[in-house]
This record gives sequence, structure tokens and C-alpha cells, in this order.
Amino acid sequence: MDLSQLPDLRAGMDIRAIADGAIVPGRIDAEEAILVRRGEEFFAVGAQCTHYHGALSGGLAVGETIRCPLHHACFSLRSGAALRAPALDPIACWRVERVGSQVFVRERKPEPKPSAPAGGNLPAVVIIVGGGAAGLAAADRLRREGYAGRITMISADSAAPYDRPNLSKDFLMGTAPAEWMPLRSADDYAERKIELLLNSRVQSLDLKLRNVQLEGGRKIDFDALLLATGAEPVRLDIPAAGAARLLYLRTFADSQAIIAAAASAKRVVVLGASFIGLEVAASLRHRGIEVHVVGLEHVLFERVLGAELGALVREVHESHGVIFHLGTSVAGVDGTRALLKDGSSIEADFVVVGVGVRPAIKLAEQAGLAIDRGVRVNEYLETSATGVFAAGDIARWPDPHSGGHIRVEHWVVAERQGQIAALNILGQRQSFDAVPFFWSQHYDLTINYVGHAESWDSIDIDGSLSSRDCAVTYRRAGRILAVASISRDLTSLEAERDLEQTKVST
Repeated sequence: MDLSQLPDLRAGMDIRAIADGAIVPGRIDAEEAILVRRGEEFFAVGAQCTHYHGALSGGLAVGETIRCPLHHACFSLRSGAALRAPALDPIACWRVERVGSQVFVRERKPEPKPSAPAGGNLPAVVIIVGGGAAGLAAADRLRREGYAGRITMISADSAAPYDRPNLSKDFLMGTAPAEWMPLRSADDYAERKIELLLNSRVQSLDLKLRNVQLEGGRKIDFDALLLATGAEPVRLDIPAAGAARLLYLRTFADSQAIIAAAASAKRVVVLGASFIGLEVAASLRHRGIEVHVVGLEHVLFERVLGAELGALVREVHESHGVIFHLGTSVAGVDGTRALLKDGSSIEADFVVVGVGVRPAIKLAEQAGLAIDRGVRVNEYLETSATGVFAAGDIARWPDPHSGGHIRVEHWVVAERQGQIAALNILGQRQSFDAVPFFWSQHYDLTINYVGHAESWDSIDIDGSLSSRDCAVTYRRAGRILAVASISRDLTSLEAERDLEQTKVST
């Protein structure tokens, strides 16, 4: 962007030309910035989200915050602090002065430095079991809150926490290099004194003695514990013979294995028409590979998005050459031939299985924690054991917006739960009441989804599916449960804001 074309915010602006809630793009010296009006106050902050550089000028001001239109990260307008994931780092922030009917941007504010958490009885040792989104977000927030105690993250993964959604999207597509994937550098863990144990599994959890034992025999005592063990892919018992290759996608190594197999492949079968399965299909088509998708359903995403939006997703994939085999599954793989249960077969160099995941709750079950199709937690994300919290794919929490206990497998939700769990480990007693959000990418089609609708009795479509410019609203008994949108980022943010205000008893 040519910054010279933007107004110089240091030179002053007439407040009469700025409506309440307006976001004005501009520049401050050599930096792109935005000026935001909230009532009679004005704020100047950096113009780009620190998670994939979304343009905040297209975002939404809510209270004293600004929200990113891409992935709904939230920042403080007063300090620039990253308040809600997926952004973890702050944006720049400047002091604004009002002189008569003019506002001027002055000096840059220093980045807020953490102060020691208030109150006593802070845990001396915090253990985080899991090296995914929830675990890293928790460790990050603990340090940002000024917690100075010991933090140990125990991860079964071979790689430090990374951008998991990208495994099926740009990284698998080949448009995002490997160096983009880590969420934090190795130096960052060292500087912030976060002990990260990779390739490590917890064998047992002793709630009475307050320790965990690793598979190698090492025991680590804790004062507070966060279980963030995530989910594991559903593995099917598919008979395979010859040189058959069945691949799954959950980890960084899994995605790299698919990329390696794709290097010499001409045709691939994707088993499972899930979001992950279809994102894999789109990424492999981008690599020029013929893709066949096999799924039990007859209409894509009918139970999640509804028949109309599901039909659009299928149309988009078919327009890019994907061949669907619906209403059936893979019975076996013999060499390079996938045998389907309807009696047909497909020649393929390898098969990617993407039929869903299950919460990794074995450790929690063995420890005697309350289980309810996941690890049951209260509004503070605390399990049935005091001082033991759960976040991410395993957590089933009381959702104040839907009125029931829910468990979702969304990356942004996992991060936000990790952040709230960290605050509650420090005794802040903050309820987790965020509205679930996820996005799914299929070629040039991106679907944003806010809310949670397990079932509905009506669907309203505003706009045009065929032109890929619409908002799809899911209602039950007249109440809005969720909104899916295409090419309407601001609408998605507004729906999230409105859903946050709608709470029912759980």
C-alpha cells in the first residue's frame, strides 16, 4: 500500500467528520494505522492484525475493542493488547489528543508490561498436558499476566505448537512454507521460561499426590494442571494389501507425509467428506492431482450447514474437478485400488482418511475425572477435581448461548479456552462465554461460521449462494443459533457480537 495516499493522523482530523464507531484508515509516520471513535473518545492503533495481517479497517469496534474480519481476533483499543485468540501478540497503540474539534495522534505508547498477578495462593508449578492451540495459548497468557512460576508443557507431538488449520489449507496446498507453521520460535520458549517437552506422553495422572508420570518414568509435581490433549483421528479398520498407503491428517508430520506422497501421485482417494477431508481435496487439486472423495452422506454438510450451502460446496469442488462417490465407503485397499462398498473401485496412488476425530480423554478417564462425551468442566473450565482444568477439543462446557453443555473441535475456541483457563489458574474466576467461531477454505470460497447449531427448524439465506455473497442464519423457535457467511466478514463479526448478548440458562 502507498502510505502517502492515506491521511496523516498526526496532522489532525475534524471529529465532526467521524461517526461514532467509525474506523478511519491512516498513517502515523511510516506506519499504517487506524483511528477509531467510541463515543467521545478516540483511539489510534496499528492497522493490521498480528495473526495473518488482517486489515482492521474492515473490522468491527465493540466497546473499547477492535475485532479482525479474518479470524475474529480481538484487541484493546486502549492498550493494543491482544485480548482474544487467534492473535497472541499486541498491535501498536498511540496516544490521541483532542484539541477543540480536532483530534491529533501523539507519541506511541509503550507495550504494556505484565505485572505480578494479584492475590495470594498462586500455583508454584503449572503443568499443561498437550502442545496444541489450547496449551500454547494458556502458557502465553500465563506469562502475559505476569505469572513467574514454573510452566511445563508436555506434548506427544514431535513439533512445537504450530498453526494446525494450515495443515489442510495453505501448507498442504504448497503456498505456505514450513517456516510459517510454528506459532512461537524456540527462542521464545527459552526467553519466557516455558519448558516444552516434545515426544513426551503422560502415562498416568495422580490427583491425590498432584503429579503426572511420563512414559519414561519421570514424575512431575504440580499445583495446577491444564488438560489440553486435543483429539485423535478416527482410524478405520480398512483391510489393506500390497503396497496400499492409508494416510491420516492430524499432525504437522502427517501433512508432510501427504505432501511427500503427493509428489509422485496422479490420483488420490479422500475418504470422508468432512471439512478436513474436503480441504485436503482442494489442496491436492491445487497440486494438479486427480481427487476422488468418498463419503457416506448423500448431501455434503447437510447436518452442519444445511442442504443449500452443502450443495454449493459440492458445486465448487466439482467445478475444480473433484469426483464424488457419495452414499458409500471404502471396503478395502488392494495395492493402488480402493474397493468401495457399492462394488465399484478407484485406482489411486494413496488414500487420505478424514472421517472425523475423537476427544483424547483416556488420561482424564483413568484419573477419575467426570466424563460426558468429553471432559466435563464448569463455566470456569475447571474439571471435577479442584485445580485441574480442561480446554480445547476434550472440554464439554456449559454454553450460556445455546443453553446446554457442548463440546466443539474449533481451533480458535481451543485457543480462547486456553486463555480463560490460564486466568482461572491464577484465581481470576472468569467464565468462558465466547461464541464459537471457525472458518473453512475451499479454493477461493471461505465460509465463516459463528455460533453453535446442532439442530434448527429454519434457515434463512440473505444474499445469493450462486454469487457467493450471503449470510445463512440458523434458528430454532425463532432464536438465532448460528450464522454462516460468505464474503461478508463484517456481517460475521456483527453476528458474533449479537450472539454474545444472547444468553439462556444452562
